[in-house]
Amino acid sequence: MTDLSTFIAGLPKVELHVHHVGSALPRIVAELAARHEGRTPVPADPDALASYFEFRDFAHFIEVYLSVVDLIRDPEDVWILTHEVARELARQQVRYAELTITPYSHVRRGIPAPAFCEAIEDARKRALADFGIELRWCFDIPGEAGLPAAEETLRIALDERPDGLVSFGLGGPEIGVPRPQFRPYFDQARAAGLRSVPHAGETTGPQTVWDALNELGAERIGHGISAAQDPQLLAYLAERQIGMEICPTSNVRTRAVATLDEHPLPQLVEAGLLVTINSDDPPMFGTTLNDEYAVAARLLGVGVEGLAGLARNAVTASFLDAAGQQRILAEIDAYLTAAG
Repeated sequence: MTDLSTFIAGLPKVELHVHHVGSALPRIVAELAARHEGRTPVPADPDALASYFEFRDFAHFIEVYLSVVDLIRDPEDVWILTHEVARELARQQVRYAELTITPYSHVRRGIPAPAFCEAIEDARKRALADFGIELRWCFDIPGEAGLPAAEETLRIALDERPDGLVSFGLGGPEIGVPRPQFRPYFDQARAAGLRSVPHAGETTGPQTVWDALNELGAERIGHGISAAQDPQLLAYLAERQIGMEICPTSNVRTRAVATLDEHPLPQLVEAGLLVTINSDDPPMFGTTLNDEYAVAARLLGVGVEGLAGLARNAVTASFLDAAGQQRILAEIDAYLTAAG
């Protein structure tokens, strides 16, 4: 496994399911908490954050996540967070990442939408110059905030339309938040050229994935692990090669799956789905993208060839242009060849 870990550490990668605020390193979260001490439940001690990030269930995870969101109070915070996320991804040899960003949560806390978008765009350009990583954005609706959040997220996406914006998503809890109600917003986003990437089938059954496909025009599925329960859905996803953004450790930490050994990743791969490996909210879940590749290697029983295949899947499922995809695919192939 040491050799496999070394291979993973150097493997060129693409990250497709990682949340902006959820990627804040403990050092950054602690610094922000210290700035707002007395006005936040988030501990200002990085060592105490591990306990704070122990989640009882998905609802508790959302509660804790929003308390971290609340630490982001101004455009400078947004810039620092974005630049630091890029630094950490680049350290893991990520060449391209599509960050899920929830502008509604920040705008309603007082950051004007133009200033928010200016901050992430400036950080995106600096990240390319500083770390050689390309960032793109998925603006997602926080499902727990309902249709007003959908309307505002769409407005920000279409009015501001930052250069890095490529897709439109839906996150937050699935239970009690049916996908079909968001169809008008996804229809408008898709008509404007944005790609559809809703979360579905993380904590609910296969019908939520069907709804994401049929009602929201999903081109990739965030999580989608409950598809393993529906042979017809598996066949549909495999035939159309719809990208699946799988985040194994996240599913265990939010109690969506009881243990890693019970994770349906092997079933999804065996069914021929376009499976990608991702980290979701890595510091909150005590993981990294490199760790998730190691988890996948164990669950699937694969070596370097299999891991390179997973890396290629992420490139193929991305919304990067064809030339960019070919560049990273060639780099993966060259790395595999050099690894012998």
